[in-house]
Amino acid sequence: MKSFFTTNSPINSLWKSACALALSACLLGSQQSFAKVLPFNEAKAPATKEDLIAIQNALMESSKRARKATVSISLGQGFGSGVIVSPEGLILTAAHVSAGVDKDLTVIMNDGTEHKAVSMGLIANTDAAMMRITDEGNYPYVEINKENDYKLGHWVFAFGHSGGFDKDRGPVLRLGRIVKDSETTLHTDCKVIGGDSGGPLFDMEGRLIGIHSRVSQTMEENMHVPMREYIKHWDDMKQNKFIGDGPFAKRPVKGSGFIGLGTSDSEDGLLVGKVGKDTPAEKAGIEAGDIILAMNGKDIADKDTFKSELKEMSEGDKVELKISRKGEEKTIKFRLGKR
Repeated sequence: MKSFFTTNSPINSLWKSACALALSACLLGSQQSFAKVLPFNEAKAPATKEDLIAIQNALMESSKRARKATVSISLGQGFGSGVIVSPEGLILTAAHVSAGVDKDLTVIMNDGTEHKAVSMGLIANTDAAMMRITDEGNYPYVEINKENDYKLGHWVFAFGHSGGFDKDRGPVLRLGRIVKDSETTLHTDCKVIGGDSGGPLFDMEGRLIGIHSRVSQTMEENMHVPMREYIKHWDDMKQNKFIGDGPFAKRPVKGSGFIGLGTSDSEDGLLVGKVGKDTPAEKAGIEAGDIILAMNGKDIADKDTFKSELKEMSEGDKVELKISRKGEEKTIKFRLGKR
């Protein structure tokens, strides 16, 4: 781990802290904001009881807002974590947690309140992802450290719903330091386990600097996606774009979607003849004898048109069918299954 001071003497620490404060004051006129000077960040190790108390006080103050904004994400057969970064409910998480674009998810707040959410864009090769809560509300959120002004050896803290959501326990906090930094990966010794994936990493001011991605060969070195990776692709992710090719998310395969019904052309339109048992079609409420009029806003005149549209769709894609049943038009919404 890189050290910035050659000695841990109190006099040296005070002198360097004073110099740093003076420099920051001089720069105030030319910068709108700058990081606080935290002397314990520049020391090789805490030298006194006061140093430890300073770290503790900074952690207690900065973690209050961070804890409220850290959420658990229900994946159906497991849990991940995420963090809210806007009052409207925009969430940053890991690509291997969201597992795709436009997927329905459930967000669990610390008090157990559940909200519907949908995944947005992701970066498959670096493990970054974005999602949003679809329920309207004013949500607790955190500030992003857009300056990336942290250094090796700086103290940081991690939050995450380790092992899944637990209302009585809440998100688990881990304190550590930055041990390595590269363009797309930030390494710390904050221990994270299953359920923490997608959770937030903060500097000691409570600003978001990374998202938990994976664990190295030992739990002493954990990997996080730095905020610069999110900022770089921010607009594309908000537009629900799938960026990169693995290994953290698989790109949708066209033609892999399955609906589970048999159709035939008729004078009235595309006639549903048979609906498979336990298929997406049956679960959505489609019945034999229904006439399919349109799919996702496009008129369906015959079987060939229907099959052609399905070939362009993938497993998990949303479908909106307009049907006629005994002379009455209905709209049925569901998602395609896996072929």
